[in-house]
Amino acid sequence: MWKFENIYKETIWGGDRIGQYVGESLSSMKIGECWQLSSVDDSLSVVSSTKDRGLTITELIERYGTELLGKKNYLRFGTRFPLLIKIIDACENLSVQVHPDDRLARMRGELNGKAEMWYVLGCTDHATLINGFKEQISPEKYTQLVASGELMNHLRFSKIKKGDAYYLPAGRVHALGSGVMVVEIQQTSDLTYRIYDYDRKDASGQPRELHLELAYDAIDFTDKGGKAINYVRRNNFPVCLVSEPHFTINLMQLDSEILRDYSEWDTFVALVATSGKALLRSGEDELYIKAGETVLIPAKSKGLVIHPEGEFEALEAYVK
Repeated sequence: MWKFENIYKETIWGGDRIGQYVGESLSSMKIGECWQLSSVDDSLSVVSSTKDRGLTITELIERYGTELLGKKNYLRFGTRFPLLIKIIDACENLSVQVHPDDRLARMRGELNGKAEMWYVLGCTDHATLINGFKEQISPEKYTQLVASGELMNHLRFSKIKKGDAYYLPAGRVHALGSGVMVVEIQQTSDLTYRIYDYDRKDASGQPRELHLELAYDAIDFTDKGGKAINYVRRNNFPVCLVSEPHFTINLMQLDSEILRDYSEWDTFVALVATSGKALLRSGEDELYIKAGETVLIPAKSKGLVIHPEGEFEALEAYVK
């Protein structure tokens, strides 16, 4: 099992809550993202726990191969870890954006597109997010709405609360509103096409770049948006939030020890702690995890004992 060094990203819309959440003192007051597990080329995660300390995620996969990723995942992804896991602090509204699907991304020379899931860690009383169109919009009407500045009137705004979860397929227009902090689990990709950005300027005083032509081809115009994932919490039992070809994500809320049997899974598991702390045991390996940390469990692990200290909550992410 491994932990990794946090990779912090300053953004124009970031805030100061991530440092408090992960328990680190950060000099910047504009940290928008904390990448906890990344195989993006210019932001490779580095092992921080004792075993294999200092290795990048790529070097780790090169060393352990199928024992880490699983046989099918290693054939499919090679040494590129397939998930990007991050914490996002939206102190201000994020840009309205869209991500391409695998087909379009590969046409543009990229390895894959970007589907993602949000799990709300906390938010202000009136926080919202944008999750698709209110109604089906034709490409022609969309172009007219962008030109006239009326697009925002046709997007689906959803009021949110702590514990809400949203699945965001590639092609869906979306954005986090101000006052929201989430865990984001997504395909390994940093492809984002901005459609609208509230007329903000970058550090040099220039309007931030929009990607209207690139976005046009990426948008799924048949998509009418979606509601929060409908799930029921179960104490000491995993609850599936999302299961689709790019990732499966379960939510676990624990107050007593459980054993997760991974013997038939043939996949890594990334455990993302959202609150509390716990001791993890896998074979002879032991590692503590607390809120704001992610632990990678190799495919060779036959099972994981999770011993919470009090109440503990975590997301369990893997690729079938």
